[in-house]
Amino acid sequence: MEININKNMMMWAVIGVLFLAVLFLTFKASSVDITGNSASTGKIDMTGWTENEIMNYEMHGIIPSRAGKASTSSSSAPSSNSMIGSC
Repeated sequence: MEININKNMMMWAVIGVLFLAVLFLTFKASSVDITGNSASTGKIDMTGWTENEIMNYEMHGIIPSRAGKASTSSSSAPSSNSMIGSC
């Protein structure tokens, strides 16, 4: 009988530790700044992105390689060197 009580207590202790770890990691992941700026709102600056780049980011999570850089090209079509992924 004593062995069963110890096993049950050990099982609930492990479950409790795992639950606390999940809570901690969930909170930590929700507070991550994806842009790298400490004073940002947590959103990526999409100014200067084409409609296709915005769609690729929203649907597939693909961030253009020129994101965060000043856009020097006046063309709205990305060059073949700036494409990150393809199907």
